[in-house]
Order: sequence, then structure tokens, then C-alpha cells
Amino acid sequence: MFKINFSKLLLLILLVNGFLSFSQELPPIIKYSPNIYNAGNQNWMVSQDKNHILYFANNEGLLEYNGTVWTLYKSLNETIIRSVKAIDDLIYTGSYMEFGYWKRMTNGRLTYFSLSNKIKDKIIDDEQFWNILNFDKWVVFQSLNRIYIYDLESKNFKIITPKNSITKIFKTESAIYFQVINEGLFEIENGKSQLVSEDLIFKNNRIVNVFQDESGLIIHTQTNGFYRLIKNSISKFVTSADSELINTSIYSSYQLNNGNFAVGTISDGIFIISKYGKIEYHISQTNGLSNNTVLSLLEDFDKNLWIGLDNGINCINLQSPVKSYSDESGKLGTVYASVLYQGKLYVGTNQGLFYKANNSKDSFQFIYGTKGQVWSLFVNGDTLFCGHDSGTFVIESNIAKCIFNQSGTWKFQTIPNKNLLLQGNYYGISVLENNNGQWVFRNKIAGFGYSSKYFELSSSNHEIYVSHEYKGIFKFTIDNNFTKAEKIIKLNSPPKGKNASLIKYNNAIYYTYKEGVFKLNNKNQTFEKDSLLSNILTKDEYTSGKMIVDKSNKIWFFSKNYIYYFYRNKLNYKLKQNTIPIPSKFTNSLTGYENISQLNNSEYFIGTTDGYYTINLNDLSFKNYTVFISTISVNKLNEKSNDISIQDVGELHYDENNIAINYSVAEFNKYINAEYQYKLEGFQENWSQWSTKSSINFKNLSPGDYKFIVRSKIANSNLENSAVYKFTILKPWYFTNLALFIYFLGLLYLAFFINKRYKSYYTKQKTKLIEENNLLLEIKELENEQQLMKLRNDQLSLDVDAKNKELAFSTMSLIKKDELLTLIKDDLKKTTDEGNKSMSIKSVISTITKNINNEDSWNIFKDAFDTVDKDFLKKLKTMHPLLTPNDLRLCAYLRLNLSSKEIAPLLNISVRSVEIKRYRLRKKMNLNHENGLAEYILSV
Repeated sequence: MFKINFSKLLLLILLVNGFLSFSQELPPIIKYSPNIYNAGNQNWMVSQDKNHILYFANNEGLLEYNGTVWTLYKSLNETIIRSVKAIDDLIYTGSYMEFGYWKRMTNGRLTYFSLSNKIKDKIIDDEQFWNILNFDKWVVFQSLNRIYIYDLESKNFKIITPKNSITKIFKTESAIYFQVINEGLFEIENGKSQLVSEDLIFKNNRIVNVFQDESGLIIHTQTNGFYRLIKNSISKFVTSADSELINTSIYSSYQLNNGNFAVGTISDGIFIISKYGKIEYHISQTNGLSNNTVLSLLEDFDKNLWIGLDNGINCINLQSPVKSYSDESGKLGTVYASVLYQGKLYVGTNQGLFYKANNSKDSFQFIYGTKGQVWSLFVNGDTLFCGHDSGTFVIESNIAKCIFNQSGTWKFQTIPNKNLLLQGNYYGISVLENNNGQWVFRNKIAGFGYSSKYFELSSSNHEIYVSHEYKGIFKFTIDNNFTKAEKIIKLNSPPKGKNASLIKYNNAIYYTYKEGVFKLNNKNQTFEKDSLLSNILTKDEYTSGKMIVDKSNKIWFFSKNYIYYFYRNKLNYKLKQNTIPIPSKFTNSLTGYENISQLNNSEYFIGTTDGYYTINLNDLSFKNYTVFISTISVNKLNEKSNDISIQDVGELHYDENNIAINYSVAEFNKYINAEYQYKLEGFQENWSQWSTKSSINFKNLSPGDYKFIVRSKIANSNLENSAVYKFTILKPWYFTNLALFIYFLGLLYLAFFINKRYKSYYTKQKTKLIEENNLLLEIKELENEQQLMKLRNDQLSLDVDAKNKELAFSTMSLIKKDELLTLIKDDLKKTTDEGNKSMSIKSVISTITKNINNEDSWNIFKDAFDTVDKDFLKKLKTMHPLLTPNDLRLCAYLRLNLSSKEIAPLLNISVRSVEIKRYRLRKKMNLNHENGLAEYILSV
């Protein structure tokens, strides 16, 4: 029995599985599905007019594409259009029992005109027209039964009717050929058929196409490949595709401008074969096409190859500087890193590390032991390092040797003048050392444990800057032996940012995040915004801050719609900007992990999520395209829009002031985005912002003259021409000159009428005003009199108040006098009582007694009081007849607002007696308990 070495068997299995499928880098392919162009699946023929607009014979009708908008025109009898040919300004089509041409109207739309109606009686029942050619002054329509030759000058037809069915007609530079089943190859001469060859090869093999070169004819058959027909000699034209094509059937073929052949098959896609017979490309549904059945082919003016498929339309940019490899199987995976090392291309992906010979169509081979995520590839001297999720590998003779497995490795960095390498790991930074030609792990830098995806050494080599996406930028110093991190500082500015990165370029450290590109100022150790580099990363353009420096000292940036690279000008050392118009949505690059590596002086390798693509900067040029206005439509408010002429100066009704303008550039490159800028003079004088949008709507424009101008650019190259459309929005009838003149006359009459009415009104108002003024004067006089009377009354009130004050003062004087005299009398009486009773003292006492005559004081007071407050006592007596003179006297004192204490000496009684008198007085007046006596008397 055989002994099985399972380890060797496993290795063999891995090596077998490690070989990927044929790795062919293909030109860009643009796919248009029926859902995109909104028409039928099958596209039987393709043509292009002098304005570079494309036309497709589609199951649903004539399909037009101007580079921006797809437009479908239904066929006259709603049948499948089988053939199309653009000749001068007309588009000829053929369908079921019908052929004719389409003409573009002034509104930019196509209108159909039938030619077959002229010979309707000669068309065979159930006839379909499969091909259209033009030759000199003739247009040739071919069905399976006949050939109809239409003379463009005489407008007459000639009809060729072979005995058997026609497979197809073919045009070369000097003649038109056609094949008749079981009869051979024929040529049309003077409107008649002439036999060219009845060789069995042409009788028994369906001819797909006929080409002409300097030696003779090249005839392409459906199943037996190419043949050469030189004079009457037939020979096989052997190609490297013969062995692959033998098992399939050819449906269409086309000779390209460079002499190569495009061969479309029924079940195996398309082959591009050089004029020498070598396969350049084989593209099928497995590596790029939408469908394997190729019904029609056309090379356009820009040398793009258009393919009408059984299900959709594809365009291959054969001349593109971009070539791509799409990993349809998923074995290669997403590319994160690449490097050219010792003549081999190494590619690091999320599946591991692969390699193949550079500039070859060999398959990628997997390097055993590297299964898993590869983050970076780095060449130092003669050694290739691989940064991996599992650690660090050294690649020697396509064998991976693990030298560090303690943590995943992001990147590598050399240390000038030292035999060491720094590597950024998941948990900090570590050091690799070269011992006798072998790289080994030496130590981890102690004190710093954050993930170090991006880090750089400063110019002093003793400071390290680390960018952490979720924490920001760290700075720390490192000892001379690179063993310990010290003085760790987290910078506050610039802040952290999504997909931010850090890199050294031209001995300066740069940091990029969504707010721009910042450069480290070595003097003050701060990051300052770089205005030149930041201009490319606007808010709308920013997707990633990833920066890459290549071997030729270019620094690369990636944005939403462009890839930028800068390099130092040799004359002034300033950075010069270059732009590659490749949007991120086309490249499928993984945001934040964009990668690019230099393969040679001009060719670069860029990794994507499903493979990679290469680009040659020397071939990156843009021709001068033309921008044109395709359609203009207007509409009234809430009504359907109508197309108008794009050739004439437009005159629009005042309520047709909503206008939509569509414009385009007929470019069909997958990685080129045309951008547009417009202005509408008379509405806005400044140019709009650049945009990829190819239409604009203006709403509710005011009457006036307008001039619409649109221009375009591709990358940073502005196209030379601008498209212009002038139009006028007419004024409504009520704003026309006649209406304004009528309005003017009306205004004059209205002014005259108003003036007359005003004068009449003014006269009436003047009379009325005079009367009102007189009345006002009278009222004013009465008011003045009332005011004077009021002033007099006020004066009288003031006089009364003064008299009251005078009376009160007099009363108080009398009170004081009586009090004084009473005191003197009392003192004298005391003296008399003590025994000294002289006559003189008695005389004095008698005199004082006479002067203390309350009755005299009352009479004086009463006279004064009546003078001031006339009729008060009478009024009070009338109101209260029972009041005595003493009661009235008390009321008078209360009227003066005197207190009981002040009243007592005036009545020559005690205060208690005054209170009793006041009580009795209340009783006589019948006052309620709530009413105060003094308040009542003051109110009388």
C-alpha cells in the first residue's frame, strides 16, 4: 500500500487552489441594461451620426443616445426595427415591410418619413429589412429576399432579386458584396449582381462580414473563421482564436480602425483579434459583458466599441488609458496593497497575498501561509515585508516567513542611518532589527499602546506623530534606543476625523481629514492648513483623507469625483496639481483604504473592492468634445410641456415662462464625467457652479430678452465651444405698446376727470371749512369764557381759603389772648387770696374780666365767619331748627376743623364738656353712628 503524506497533499491542494483564473486586464466596459435605456432587450444594429449621437435598431423602435439621455422613437407600424444607418443628416431604418428615414426637426426631435410607401406594391409580403448600407449616392436596403437600391439624387429605386435567399450585404472601401445561399459571393455593379466566387467555402459557409486590405478581401465565416480571397485564390487566415471559436457560432464582426477585428459570438461574448491573428481580448459574461450573445458591433469616432447584445448594450473603451481586472470569482478579494518587487506584481487582499509576473496574462498565485487580511506591502532594500492581520511576514522566493505574530501590523517606516524598522501595530509601535541579514522582532516601544495605523517620524527622528481615527493625533518623544515613549501628548488641533490619515512628504508631515489638509510647522510644532492641497477636498468632494506618496515623489489624494496627484515643480519647487477624472463610484475603491502603487514611470496600479485597475498617465489625454443643446421644452402652469425649436430665436407667450433646457457632451468614456456650467443673461449674470447635471429648469420667468449659455469641461480642461440659445418671453397683451398707449390715454382722461372732481370737491370743502372754522371760533370763545369763569371761581375759592385761614388764625389769636388773660387773672387772684388785696390789683382783675368776654369774641368771630362762609349758619339752622345759638357756635368751630381741645377755651368750658356738647349735637341732628359729626358739618 502507498503511504500518503497528508501534509504534502494539503500543500498540493492549496497550491492548486492558489492559482486563480486567467488574469486578463481589460479596457473599461460600460453596461446599459434595458432598465437604463427603457427599451427592448435586443439591439440588432448600431450607427453613429456626424454629431457623435448613437442610434440602435431596437425591438421597441429607434433608440437614440446623446451621451446623457436615451430617447426611444416608436416605429411607424410598431414592429421591430432591424437595421439603422446614419447618413449625413438623416437616420435610415428598416423594419417589417417598411423602410425610410428619420429627420431631426427644429425642436431637436426626430420625425419619420417613409420611402417604402413609394414602392409599396413591389414589397414582398412578410419582408423584413435587416441591413442598410450607403455607397456614394446610393442607400442600399437589404431584406432576406431582395436588395433595394435608392438613388439619393433621382429618388428612384433599383431592385435586385436573386433566386435564393440573401444572407447579408457587405461594404468595403470600393464595393458592395452580398452572399446568396448555395450560390456564392456576389458584387453589385451598375445596379446589377455580378458573381465574385462560387467556391464551396462561400456556398456552404454563411459569411458574417467581408473586409478589404491592400492584398485583397478578408472573408469572415460563421463557423470556419477567416479566409483570404486574392484575385481568385482562396486561403485560410489562421488566428489564435480559431480553436476557441470552433465550438461557437459567429453572429457579427467588425474591423476596427487599427486593423484589428472584433468578433461577436452567439454564446461566448466577444473576441478582439489583432490584424495578425493574435487574441488581444476575450470578453464574455464571466468577465465583464452583460450578455454572451453579440448581435451588432460598431466602432465610434472616439474608437469605443459599441456592442448590441441580446439583452442590453455595452460600450468598451478600447483606447482608454485605464485597464481593469474584475475578480468575478471572489478568489482574489478586495485589494488593500500592491507592490512591484523583483519583476513580480504582489497584491495584498482580504484573502491573503498573491503574485504574478508583471506585464503578463498569467494567473495570480497565492502565497501559502498568508491567508487572511493583508494591510500593507513594503520593500526595504532587497526585502519585501507584508503587514498582515496575523503580524509581519518577510517574503523570500514567494514563501512567507512570519517574523512577528504578537499583533496585527498596519505599516512600516524606516529609521534613517539605523539598521532598524518601525512597524505600526494594533497595540502600538514595535521595532524590527536586521541581524546578519535576517530581520527579527527586537522590542515593542513601551508606554504607548494605541493602534498606530498611520505614524511618522519627525525630522529630528526622536519625535513620533500617530494618527488615531477615533482619538486624534498623538505626539511623543522616543529614547535613542527606540525602546520607550515619553512625553506623550494628545493634540487638540486638528481634531480627529473619519478616514483621516497622516504621511510625510518632502520632509514635512501632513494630516488630512474632512476639513482639509494640514501641514506640521516644525518651528512652533503645530499643524497649519495648507490652502493649495485643501482646495481639492471640499465638503461635497471629501470621501477619504488617505494620502499616498509614490516612488517618483508624487503625493496622491482621492475624492468623490477625482483622483489628484501633486508633484514638486523643478523650477520653483512649488507643488503642481494634476487631476484624473475617475469618480469613486466607478472604481469601487474601499473608502479609507484606497491604494495605489507605481509600476513604471507612467503606469500605476490601483486596488478596488473587486480587483484592480491600471492607468497610464502618459495616455491620459482628453479630446476637445463639443457641448450642444439637445432639446428645449416650455409649458404653461400645470400644463404639459411642449418641445420648441432649438435652432431659431425663441418667442414665447407670456404664460409659457417655464422653460427646461437639456444639453449634453457626446462622450462615452466610463471614467470621464463631463461637468457643465451655465448662465441665463437677463436673469442671472454669474456662471453657475460646475455640475454633472445635464439639464436646467427656469420657472416663472418675467417678460424680456434672454440668452442662455452653457459650457462644459472634462477633468480640468474646458471645452472650446459653448452652446447658446436666445429667446424672448413676450409681454401679455395688457402690457403691449398699444395697451400701454390706451392706458396712457385712459390715465389722461382719468387725471382730467379727477382734477375736475377735485376742484368741485375742493370748493365745497372750502365753504364747509369756512363754516366749520366760524363755528369753531364761536365754540372757542365760549370755551374761553368758561375758562375765564373757571379761573374766577378758582380765584374765589382761593380767596375763601385765604379768609378761612385768616378766620382760623384770628380765632386762634382770640383763644390765645383769652388763655393769657385767664392765666394772668388766676395769678392775680392767688395774690389777692394771699392777703395782698390792693385796689390796684382788683382794678386789673376787673379790666381783664371785661376783656375776657366770650360774647364779644363770638360776635367778632361770627361776623368774620359769615363773611367767609355765607349762609352756613342759616342753612344749618334751616336743616336743624332745634339747634340753639351755642349749638350753632359749636358747629361753626367744627366747620373750621377745630379740635375739642381748641374749642374748650372758646366756649370757656372743659374738654369733657365739649365732648358732651358734641354728643348732644349729634342727637339733635339725628346722625347715624357711622357718620362723623365733623365730616357731616364740613359737607354741608
